[in-house]
Amino acid sequence: MQTYARQEVAFVRGEGVWLYDADGNRYLDAIAGVAVNGLGHAHPVLARALCEQAGRLIHISNLYRIPEQERLAESLCTLSGLERAFFCNSGAEANEAAIKLARLYGHQQGIENPAIVVMERSFHGRTLATLSATGSRKVQAGFEPLVTGFVRVPFGDAEAVARLAEQRNNNIVAVLVEPYQGEGGVNVPKADYLSKLRQICDDKGWLLMLDEVQSGIGRTGKWFAFQHSDVLPDVVTLAKGLGSGVPIGACLARGIAAQVYTPGKHGSTFGGNPLACTAALTTLQVIDQEGLLDNAASMGAYIRRDLAERLRDVTGIRDIRGQGLMIGIELDRPCGGLVQQALAQRLLINVTAESVVRLLPPLIIGQDEATLLTSRLADLIRAHQA
Repeated sequence: MQTYARQEVAFVRGEGVWLYDADGNRYLDAIAGVAVNGLGHAHPVLARALCEQAGRLIHISNLYRIPEQERLAESLCTLSGLERAFFCNSGAEANEAAIKLARLYGHQQGIENPAIVVMERSFHGRTLATLSATGSRKVQAGFEPLVTGFVRVPFGDAEAVARLAEQRNNNIVAVLVEPYQGEGGVNVPKADYLSKLRQICDDKGWLLMLDEVQSGIGRTGKWFAFQHSDVLPDVVTLAKGLGSGVPIGACLARGIAAQVYTPGKHGSTFGGNPLACTAALTTLQVIDQEGLLDNAASMGAYIRRDLAERLRDVTGIRDIRGQGLMIGIELDRPCGGLVQQALAQRLLINVTAESVVRLLPPLIIGQDEATLLTSRLADLIRAHQA
């Protein structure tokens, strides 16, 4: 079906931060499958682990215990400070699990029509519930009637949430927010934003639910983006980088939120199967053993700093922002054409929110590769802004 406006190039193999087409041309991958390939391409440890697991068992279903799933749940809960995990196959499914959890929590509190606070410019997925939660009419258009039960406020505006909390007889049960917005333009809130939301949720008995589908698993230089603050959420959703390309999503919860689901209330046929969990366990292992959290932090700072230097005399650069290897360069005009121009220069980038160049390189990127990235990209942006 015609659901994608694909580039003409087809890649036949990858190695580290590089992709190769059928003619042997080499491309620097600065988008990593949209924040998925944190370990780069064809990482030998991951490839070996997947082959070994496929030779033992790929799928068994959640009718039975799955030791790999149990180990992954324990690892993620230890790293996050949360208590329980539900496994699925994508970020949209992880967010669906969180939305259902919040509604069930509300009903358990005696709230007939529970509502969730969501943000403008957010992106939570393309299922009916998650696109309804998403703050983009482009994503929603044509799929009405949308799912009700969402209250929208500006991203980064904790005071707007506080005003909702002051209203009498509101039926709000949760706040769903990305710590850093990805699809919305790599938007970074003030440092105390999550802390303020945490306080409001504590005061009102609401769940604080963080969509870390894009920002989680080392992308920002921490295991989770919320760890840049002193906040501990009630629910966290994950996917993308968790399986390094093998589809897997997760919804983590703690406290009362971890007790909401009971047998029969939610499920997934494929979710958390042995192969996907092995991919995730190996991903966590490699990130830890190769020091990729520190690398993401240092290389992200280097890329932002080097781009700022190279573009210091270029007009129309509104902002260079981000955290770790989640980077946005906002221009004063639409720049979608840069994607094709970069491809011609053997560089893979992305443009989101019409005027923001988004970079999501593999967590393994080194300084020489980062310098090549900033050099090629700065030349392209300079020509575009001329």
